[in-house]
Amino acid sequence: MKALQLVQPSASPDAIQVSTFTQQMPTCGPTEAVVRVIMAAVNPSDVKASLGHMPQAVFPRTPGRDYVGIVEQGPKAWLGKTVFGSGGDVGITRDGSHATYLVLPQRALLEKPEALTLNQAACMGVPYLTALDGFAKAGFPQPGETILIGGAMGKVGLAAAAIAKVYGARVIGIKRKNTAAVPSHVCDVLYDLEDPELAVKLMAETQQKGFPLFYNTVGSPYLALSLDVLAHKGKQILISTLARDCPFDIFKFFRKEMTFYGVDTLKKDTVASNQMLAQLVPHIASGRLRLPQEDMPKIYTLDQAAEAFQQVFVKGGIGLLQISTP
Repeated sequence: MKALQLVQPSASPDAIQVSTFTQQMPTCGPTEAVVRVIMAAVNPSDVKASLGHMPQAVFPRTPGRDYVGIVEQGPKAWLGKTVFGSGGDVGITRDGSHATYLVLPQRALLEKPEALTLNQAACMGVPYLTALDGFAKAGFPQPGETILIGGAMGKVGLAAAAIAKVYGARVIGIKRKNTAAVPSHVCDVLYDLEDPELAVKLMAETQQKGFPLFYNTVGSPYLALSLDVLAHKGKQILISTLARDCPFDIFKFFRKEMTFYGVDTLKKDTVASNQMLAQLVPHIASGRLRLPQEDMPKIYTLDQAAEAFQQVFVKGGIGLLQISTP
């Protein structure tokens, strides 16, 4: 029984110090449960936290926000059930999922739908939670409404598109020219950011009215474009950025009476996170939520965790740690 430990922030991705130690079976309290982790994701946020980029992250700790596993201690009704989930506190301010055993509040337990594979369950937490939180703040799309997603082939972009389709929206996506389209993505139309006629084409998609909602998963590269293609009183969701200082045309912003919504899922603990993810369970079970058929993330052992962290930092995306057998 092993677990990872980060003793202190690492100076650089190449110097990430992730050690393993022998983990004893935890004893859970009266309101807790113990989950034996089968697989856990390595998300970009896990890597950033290991580098000290998140001031709330504590050390030493076991990292890992997302997981799928089997309940081994806790309420009798939950024993043996396969659960999945995420949390802004898990792996950040409390020991996380990169371990054989994970202690969770009982209120955070979320049963995995049969339609969801173990691999999918292990790595959908942060992307889908982020997408959901953005829509919860700005409003979910209306049936027949046309919305725009920037960075549409990234993990959150794919999740946002899939959720928007559940609500009956028409989805226009933007990607970088050198980024391949993910097979089975659900965008109705996909454009390249480098297209010199992009703004004209986007406005044509809305009959010159502009988009009511722009889900901007990348931030600064799309900011100027967003002010041109959003409708009057248009809304923009922002979850990240490449450049922190982002000049933009404030005149366009206030004359169109726009609203920007920021998303930070680290503010949601595991109970709040999994209550939000639970909204997707009926749509997963029914098949309404169409998960893109991506190439599955590379699977690492716990002993290869440092490599997993480095690769996620360099290449983006998500890695998977195989921690125990089902």
